[in-house]
Amino acid sequence: MASDNKHYVQFVKVQKSYDGEILVVKELNLDIERGEFLTMLGPSGSGKTTCLMMLAGFETATHGEIVLDGEPINNVPPHKRNIGMVFQNYALFPHMTVAENLAFPLEVRNMGKPEIEKRVSDVLNLVQLGEFGNRRPAQLSGGQQQRVAVARSLVFEPKLILMDEPLGALDKQLREQMQYEIKHIHDNLGVTSVYVTHDQSEALTMSNRIAVFNDGVIQQLASPEALYEEPDNAFVAQFIGENNTLVGDIKEASNGVCKVEVNGIVIDALPVNIGAVGGKSTLSLRPERVTVAPEPGSCPNIVDANVEELIYLGDHIRTRISVLGHDDFIVKVPNSSSHAQLKPGHPVKVGWHARDCRALDAPAAA
Repeated sequence: MASDNKHYVQFVKVQKSYDGEILVVKELNLDIERGEFLTMLGPSGSGKTTCLMMLAGFETATHGEIVLDGEPINNVPPHKRNIGMVFQNYALFPHMTVAENLAFPLEVRNMGKPEIEKRVSDVLNLVQLGEFGNRRPAQLSGGQQQRVAVARSLVFEPKLILMDEPLGALDKQLREQMQYEIKHIHDNLGVTSVYVTHDQSEALTMSNRIAVFNDGVIQQLASPEALYEEPDNAFVAQFIGENNTLVGDIKEASNGVCKVEVNGIVIDALPVNIGAVGGKSTLSLRPERVTVAPEPGSCPNIVDANVEELIYLGDHIRTRISVLGHDDFIVKVPNSSSHAQLKPGHPVKVGWHARDCRALDAPAAA
């Protein structure tokens, strides 16, 4: 019997090459806990979908081992892995009713008719489509079809659910609604789920943990909050959420503070992932952590800036400023009368704390 809780899925030194030369997945070591919702997030070509396809059995690892529930599955064919799949294009049988689509994976497992009917009814109610069993896919909206696809992946009680960009074809409002529905289904059932997307807001909304991929390597594996608040490197900081970056020279690093000179001004920052004194560092600063017109002495970094553009977004004013030689620096100013004096073209002071300004690795060479 496999052990409980931890390491339900394991990638052990997994590599993948399609041509024998270029590795699209490089020495991947990843443990996924039983019952968690893990998202593989990254840009196109980062290796995330290849990892999902290797776990599903549709691609073969060039090197390394993949383990599911304590059993190596490299040589197990896809249909024997007991894994549910949800794709972007739904992949429903158009000539079958919704109920027939859901019954199909149970019939091929030679399940009895009473049990099939019960499971189909239960899973339809789970995805709030209890009255839609006799309809065909063409009679459903895109969101309803995707719910049926999710239901079909769950109906045979798989060990694992894999989802490959399942909401990519839906419009923004429906996509956001489905994010919460899938999250709630996962919370109710507790089935281990691995989700692939390039949409960082989707990943932040749905996941227990997120593995950020780039160039075939996991850049950081952490909770949504940790990825946003505490990125390990410049790629993660830029890829997750809106972010300001300032590049400068490391002048000093001691007592938990790093001093980085940016366009002649020394900035105090939190040293996270830096090289030696004299080298370059990328400073990462979230727009909501910047204060406009701070009280003198209220924070160590107060610099002169110029307002370039104001965009009204209801709860805040998205303010683009020119500061330290960068004219695309963004500040999220709360919507209040105290900031009504902000006008494009006007000078302003902005400030931030050292703890909110992360000193990260130098920008990659062009």
